[in-house]
Amino acid sequence: MSPSPCRFCGAPLEAVFADLGMSPLANSYVPPDRANAMEPFYPLRVLVCANCFLVQLEEFESPDAIFSDYAYFSSYSTSWLDHARRYTEAMIERFGLTGESQVVELASNDGYLLQYFVERGVPVLGVEPAANVAEVAVAKGVPTEVAFFGVDTATRLAERGQANLIAANNVMAHVPDLNDFVGGMKVLLAPGGVITVEFPHLKRLIDENQWDTVYHEHFSYFSFTVVQRVFEAHGLRLFDVEELPTHGGSLRIFGCHADDAREETERAVELAERERAAGFGDLETYTAYGQRVISDKRDILEFLIALKREGKRVVGYGAPAKGNTLLNYCGVGTDFLDYTVDLNPHKQGTLLPGSRIPVRTPEDLEADQPDVVVILPWNLRDEITEQLAFIREWGGRFAARSPELRLLD
Repeated sequence: MSPSPCRFCGAPLEAVFADLGMSPLANSYVPPDRANAMEPFYPLRVLVCANCFLVQLEEFESPDAIFSDYAYFSSYSTSWLDHARRYTEAMIERFGLTGESQVVELASNDGYLLQYFVERGVPVLGVEPAANVAEVAVAKGVPTEVAFFGVDTATRLAERGQANLIAANNVMAHVPDLNDFVGGMKVLLAPGGVITVEFPHLKRLIDENQWDTVYHEHFSYFSFTVVQRVFEAHGLRLFDVEELPTHGGSLRIFGCHADDAREETERAVELAERERAAGFGDLETYTAYGQRVISDKRDILEFLIALKREGKRVVGYGAPAKGNTLLNYCGVGTDFLDYTVDLNPHKQGTLLPGSRIPVRTPEDLEADQPDVVVILPWNLRDEITEQLAFIREWGGRFAARSPELRLLD
């Protein structure tokens, strides 16, 4: 069997970054009436291109199968809504957006971000492939095109007018045809316009052992250096970058047309140099990572086994994709977590993919009074511990990865 080609440069993929075994699609929640039905599992093996150093998964399921009816709604996280509101204010101020501007968000989800531009009188358009999620955005007054984004969609939308600001938050990793996606942004961007893209930073994934952020819906994992190359290949240029705390450590990159006169900021130059110094141009930096993942799996199991041997009742909080990666790779089911709870009503009453752990409502915690609540979306740890402070009333404790799984003070 010949190696798969790199989704950016086309070179054969042979080097392994991390192997997380076999896993179901992380957002394929199981209805109770399907509890005994078969479930497809796919290799969750992360590869790295020895030519361009793009870290990536092979494609086993089409985007249509993964995203056309999606269970993730951005507006259920208050901290993410605050992030979106701050972004809106910052972009309006920095780039002088007005009622004459056009803002387009790619993978606009339920209107969590564009609603704030609408409040400020800035015209918007969302592009969202999941019709069930787009319907919620439209009900909020956010015009939304139900489509996957690429050159064809961009060409069609550009006929109505190009975008002064294109926003793409946590979507570029979800795109199997990376060149088509970035090429589409080039087509849709107005002269003098700006692209902002947010994505988890590969350097933070490696430094803080965030391997549970790997799942099939994430096709690629980006360093700043690699994203620079991808944008340059499509006539675009990165002129600035911000390092953000979201999703365990993300980048917000700022792009423009290659012939735009904007100067590159010092922080963009500094981050590229920092990645170079950290070995992001050396294949061994990537291939050495897999052993750390294996070691962490053993530590997680030892932690949970110790709690159960002490007779503790342990449950989860959240039903995020990263939690499903952790549970399936570590082989954790109801033998360790009795159930998990989630604010999202679309997930409540289902079973987690693979592990088949039941998803219940947060109100059940107060009635049940478990000893330990394991926070699966560890990137929202502070928000969740504040929301669930009442568990301390009966001596309950929280546990979360930070980066190792441990009890929180």
